[in-house]
Amino acid sequence: MHKPLPRLKINSERSFLGGPQSRLKEFLFTLRVVVEFIKGFRVLHFTGPSVTIFGSARFPQDHPFCKKAEELGAAMAHLGFTVMTGGGPGIMEAANRGAKQAGGKSVGCNIELKFEQSPNPYLDKTVDIKYFFVRKTLLVKYSYAFIVLPGGFGTLDELFEALTLIQTDKIEPFPVVLFGKEYHAPLMSHILRMKEEGAISPEDLKLILYTDDVAEAVRHIEHFAVQKYGLVKS
Repeated sequence: MHKPLPRLKINSERSFLGGPQSRLKEFLFTLRVVVEFIKGFRVLHFTGPSVTIFGSARFPQDHPFCKKAEELGAAMAHLGFTVMTGGGPGIMEAANRGAKQAGGKSVGCNIELKFEQSPNPYLDKTVDIKYFFVRKTLLVKYSYAFIVLPGGFGTLDELFEALTLIQTDKIEPFPVVLFGKEYHAPLMSHILRMKEEGAISPEDLKLILYTDDVAEAVRHIEHFAVQKYGLVKS
């Protein structure tokens, strides 16, 4: 008979997702999650309509993907949006810098990790969140559009989270821009395969703008977010 794995500290996400625990421990963890949500609500409530830009934390600032992220961040600021990111380095930092240098608002919803991530210096406001699922909810909650640049597992998780919520009518059909055609070509091929096999409908392809063109992304978001929802530049 196998011995059970040792439990980690109750305030860790890993411990919570490791299976059933005592009712008291589950209740205490739930309270911690509520506190995290309240902390996020307090910081982000007055940020204004946002566009969330997703992408890897691992690219250096002189990388072409970061240059595009900076350009997109500035463009979203010029449309009147607050630019929201995961608050870390790489593409997130570049997008926040673009917004900040364009005179716009720049905010971050940072995840607390042992490696890789600390808040970048271009944030007007930032909130540090312990739990990924809380952070993803906050990044979606305040956004009227999503721009997905090249990234890894986390970026794809955020892309498909947004698409699933739109597809299932849990949130409004906000525009989703998949930016970087060469990088994302295998992903788009798989999405087309999903359509061909009947796993998604042909209409679902309309949820994504697949582009390399900053101006096209701006026009798309202006039409399907600014005009559609009557947003006014502050």
